[in-house]
Amino acid sequence: MTLLPDGSEKGLRGYMPERGIRTRIGMAPPAREIDRNAPYQRIATEEAWTFPELVKAQLEYLESGESDDKSLAMAGMFASMPQLQEMLQDLGDLRLAHMDEYGIDRQLLLLTSPGVQVVRPGEGTPLARQANDIAADACARHPDRFSALAAFDPRDVAGSVKELERAVQTLGLNGAVLNSHFQGHYLDEEEYFPILEALEALDAPLYIHPTAPYMAPQYAARGFTGALGGFPHDVWLHTMGLIFSGAFDRFPNLKLCIGHLGECLPLHLYRFDWMQSNADGVPGLRGGQPAVTLKHPVSHYFRTNIWITTSGVGWEPAIRFCMDVMGPDRVLYAMDYPYQQSSDEVAAYDPMDLSPVHKQMLMEGNARALFKLP
Repeated sequence: MTLLPDGSEKGLRGYMPERGIRTRIGMAPPAREIDRNAPYQRIATEEAWTFPELVKAQLEYLESGESDDKSLAMAGMFASMPQLQEMLQDLGDLRLAHMDEYGIDRQLLLLTSPGVQVVRPGEGTPLARQANDIAADACARHPDRFSALAAFDPRDVAGSVKELERAVQTLGLNGAVLNSHFQGHYLDEEEYFPILEALEALDAPLYIHPTAPYMAPQYAARGFTGALGGFPHDVWLHTMGLIFSGAFDRFPNLKLCIGHLGECLPLHLYRFDWMQSNADGVPGLRGGQPAVTLKHPVSHYFRTNIWITTSGVGWEPAIRFCMDVMGPDRVLYAMDYPYQQSSDEVAAYDPMDLSPVHKQMLMEGNARALFKLP
């Protein structure tokens, strides 16, 4: 594809910060044409964006030396990539042109990692408000092409609840996005439960998107800070933490969505159920909290409260497996724009050996149902 108007930098497949542009390798799907007359729309549900004021706040905090959060350092690295920033910050013609090229009918916009939760304390909620206003404006300007999730800074619990209510009820956004941990904290800690309570009351799905693991030099030393290791492992920790905290028992209608085919979690449902007693009913966890005993096996929550997207994993055997163990109504298509994009990968979905009903659910129907899309 052409990334810039002048035709430079063609063929982006995966945006790997350490090495720049990468070409198709390994198990990537072979070249094929996208079906322009597919009997379904393609709704991509993990599509990143950002805005200048947030990038500026991230850089100022990073350059101050006041924080050693690896997520903040990642923000600095992304900010140094003008081509990436152009795509992230565009919510108009450039993004729409790329969507048209790939046959994407609608994007669900997620404020990109590390989001508002890594800026100086006190700055996150105002920046979340600004982000949500910008996203809502983009959706209003392109109602047939964009929907969006609301940003919030969980360090400000009361501010988060208020902003989520405004974003969903007034701005009409379709859920919320959190870029996993916030300075090593997670939503499974009791003090953040009012945010989960608000999300359930709003019937607003929460999308937990990856970020760099907190204080993990072992990842960086091996090149695993990002998608190879640190990203999926941090979402793994966050998701399992929510389950074992009893959050879904306390808030049984809470909806959680995670990407990259569930960060490999569905593959281990059998073992999670078998080993559940390792953490279930154990006192003193999470800094000394009382024991929490789950009402159900771990697998129950994956089939009741959790949805997954295919972002970055356009691989038929894995997609079919996840649909089988979680249910065909729990797997949604996503591209992961602009970090991982390929016309070959989009085209690979068209011939997948799925029933027409399940194919439509994967590419379109499940997204409309979960996020209440038009």
